[in-house]
Amino acid sequence: MPESATIQTVGGGTTAPIDAPAPGFPQAVILLLASCLSVLGAVLLAPVLPKMEDAFEGTSGVDILVPITLTIPALMIGLLSPVAGSIVDRLDRKRLLVGALVLYAVFGAMPLWLDSLVLIVVSRAVVGVTEAAIMTCCTTLIADYFTGPRRAKYLGLQVVFTNVSSIVFFALGGALGNVGWRVPFWLYIVSPVLAVLVALFIWQPHPPAGKAQQGLAPVPWRTLATPCGVTLFGGLVFYIPIAELSFVLDDIGVDDTTTVGLVSAGAAVATAIGALVFGRVSGRGPGVLLPIGFVLAGIGAVVMALGSSTAVVAIGDTIASAGGGLLLPTLLTWAISQLRFEERGRGTGLWTASFNLGQFFCPLLVLALAAAMTGRSSAIVLLGAASVAVSVTLVTALRLRTVEPTDSGG
Repeated sequence: MPESATIQTVGGGTTAPIDAPAPGFPQAVILLLASCLSVLGAVLLAPVLPKMEDAFEGTSGVDILVPITLTIPALMIGLLSPVAGSIVDRLDRKRLLVGALVLYAVFGAMPLWLDSLVLIVVSRAVVGVTEAAIMTCCTTLIADYFTGPRRAKYLGLQVVFTNVSSIVFFALGGALGNVGWRVPFWLYIVSPVLAVLVALFIWQPHPPAGKAQQGLAPVPWRTLATPCGVTLFGGLVFYIPIAELSFVLDDIGVDDTTTVGLVSAGAAVATAIGALVFGRVSGRGPGVLLPIGFVLAGIGAVVMALGSSTAVVAIGDTIASAGGGLLLPTLLTWAISQLRFEERGRGTGLWTASFNLGQFFCPLLVLALAAAMTGRSSAIVLLGAASVAVSVTLVTALRLRTVEPTDSGG
C-alpha cells in the first residue's frame, strides 16, 4: 500500500496515510500470524533432534550443538530485542518487519542445503535475530494501531495464536520429520507470503499531530524498570510448566511421549484460555490481574511438582499454564500502556528481552536449585512458592496505584 505525505488520525491518536483504511481485523490477523513465527523456530525441530544427532554423529560436540539449534533463536530474541526496538523507533516499523520476514525465510530454510552442523547453528542464530525484529515490530504495531479494550483483546489473542500454533508446528515437525530431519525446514517458506501481506496491508504509523520526533527520545527507564523486572520473573514462571513437565512425569515413571504430548497440548489450551479471559477482564488492571496470574502459576507449579500420578501432574500443569496465559498479556499491557509512540519500539524490545531471558534461565535455575536441594520437585515447589509470594507483594505495591496509558494511541 503506497504511503502518503498526507495523514489522518486513526486508532485514538496514531496516524496513517490518508488513503489507508482505519486499522481493523485484517491488520490484526496479519500481525498475529506473523507473531507465530517465533514459535515455529522454538518447537519445529524438537521432534527431529535425535535424527539430527544421528546425521552428524561424527561431528565434534554434536551432543551440545544439536540442542543449541533449538534454543539459540530464543536466546537471540532475549539478547537482541532491545536492539530491534531501537531500530523500530529510529527508522520504520513496516520496512523492518518486511525485511525481517524475508531474511527469516532465507536463513530458516538454509539447513535444507547446509552440510555443516556449525553453519546450521549459525543460521539458526540469525533466525533468532530476525525473530527478535518480527516480534518487536508486530507487538509495537498492535499497540500503535489499537487502544483500550481493542488493544487488550489483540494482545491477548497474540498469546492465543502463538500457543495454538505451537501445537500445530510441533505436530507438523514430527510428521515431516518422519520423512527426513531436513524436511521440516520447508515450513519456513510461509514467511515470504506474510511479507507480501505486510507490504500490501500494513502501513507505517506516524506520531500524532504536534508530536513530531526531534531525534530519538530517551528510554523511560524509571517507567519500565518495574514492569520489566516483574516480567523477567514472569517469563521464568511462565516456562516452568513447559520446560519441566516431561521431567516431572519421568520422575513418577511416565516416559511415554504420547502422554507427555497430550498433557502439553492440554496445557497449551489452558494458556490460550487464560489469554482469552484477559481480553474480557483487562479493564481490572495489573493490580488485580497480576496477583491472580502469579497465584495460579505458583499453585499449579506446586501441584505439578508434588503430584504422584499423571492426572494430578496434568491438573497442576493446566492450572499453572492458565495462570501464565493471564500473566503474559497483562505484563505486556502494563509495560506498553505507559509508553509514548516515539519510545514504544524500544520499550517493547526491552519487555520482549525480559520475558525471553526469563524463559531461557528457567531450566538453568531449576537445575541449580535441584542440585542445592533434594531434587527437581523441591526446586519447582520453591519457585511456585516464590510466585505466590510475588503475587502478595504486587497486591501491596499496586493496590493504591492505577496504571493509565500516558499516550493512548500515538
